[in-house]
Amino acid sequence: MDWMLLLVVAGGAVAVWRIAHQVRAARSRREEDWDTRLVERLRRGGGIDPFQPVEVDFFVALPSMESAQRVVAALEAEGFAADLRQIAGAPDHPYSVDARKLMQINEVGIRSVSSRLRALADAEGGRYDGWAPGGEVLSAARSAAARPPRRRG
Repeated sequence: MDWMLLLVVAGGAVAVWRIAHQVRAARSRREEDWDTRLVERLRRGGGIDPFQPVEVDFFVALPSMESAQRVVAALEAEGFAADLRQIAGAPDHPYSVDARKLMQINEVGIRSVSSRLRALADAEGGRYDGWAPGGEVLSAARSAAARPPRRRG
């Protein structure tokens, strides 16, 4: 009887430890974010060569013309080509910056630029709105996705 109780307690302790370990690992591991999912989808769809640089568009929404101009100046100094537009019907962030850069599409590079733009947007009271690959990459990805899968055999 004492052995049985000891085994039940030990089994319970192992189960609790395993649950705690899994929860801790889940917290420390970054959840697969939108950037990761899009990069992976583009790679699997055959639309990009991860070793070739392509034009990538990054978007930042800002509350004033002055803050948008400061963001444009900072991005141009970092090698981006940036356009500023006023967006009708956007009361909180009526100005949009479209920043383009030629780069390889990989998780590390995209996350790095996304973090930089998120910090820049936050400093100016704006919002980072994400990124999209250039038109030629999207066209290639769409046409690759439309092709029927190859049969092996």
